[in-house]
Amino acid sequence: MTYYHDKSLLGLSATGFHKIAYREWGAGPRTIVCVHGLTRNGHDFDRLASDLADTLRARVIAVDVVGRGRSGRLANPDHYGYPQYLADMAAVIARAEVESVDWIGTSMGGLIGMMLAAQPNSPIRRLVINDIGPFVPKAALQRIGDYVGQDPVFADLAAAEAYFRENYVGFGKLTAEEWLHMAQHSTDAQPDGTRRLAYDPGIARIFKTSPIGDVDLWGLWQAIRQPTLVIRGVLSDLLLEETAERMTREGPKAQLYTVPDAGHAPALMATDQIAVIRDFLSRHD
Repeated sequence: MTYYHDKSLLGLSATGFHKIAYREWGAGPRTIVCVHGLTRNGHDFDRLASDLADTLRARVIAVDVVGRGRSGRLANPDHYGYPQYLADMAAVIARAEVESVDWIGTSMGGLIGMMLAAQPNSPIRRLVINDIGPFVPKAALQRIGDYVGQDPVFADLAAAEAYFRENYVGFGKLTAEEWLHMAQHSTDAQPDGTRRLAYDPGIARIFKTSPIGDVDLWGLWQAIRQPTLVIRGVLSDLLLEETAERMTREGPKAQLYTVPDAGHAPALMATDQIAVIRDFLSRHD
């Protein structure tokens, strides 16, 4: 089993430099970058990254997007958004000193990957998108806007775990060990023994200051040419079935894998989910 090393670099926003934390597993000729969803962090990929580092002899980098996990917080929350995230990911790839990477992105991380892959001369070689696509319905965004930015205080780790079991049921059928892993790495211990969510509530500002509507990025999707795998939770309200099916016919004409008993978004911890990603990356070597 391959273990990770904690590393970091500096990103730059309009109000100064900020820390970008990441974990790195393994070493080898290929580099895989993993980026999480809106309120999550790079520890979501611990199991997947360890597997890919071993089986594919890959170097795997899992990033904490700014405002999440061990990464820094932005002085001005108005700067939380895709322009900043894209610039930070370009810095991460530059730090890796490679010409190309494979990209695995969940939700927000998938959108970042799509945006990078669609650019001319993109360093993205292969793309794995977990439960997100070029169309996101307004109702799903409103649901996210209702909870993101909340700052609950948990009496202890058990209370935090109960919160994640209730609010992240869309991740699928996780084991007790996996729920505990999520609670441990998604909260920060406070001096008084309580725990709080490991992200800056300021990431929710865009949901409070801009009108929420359907997101249509089909034009962006048409520009992607890299081999692409789309993973969808069968109960997902962000990646609708008709959107996922259309993604297999247009643009990169993605391979589609549907996860039963999951919504938004499959946790990528189950053996079948890890296997389909491993097999996809191997076939497109």
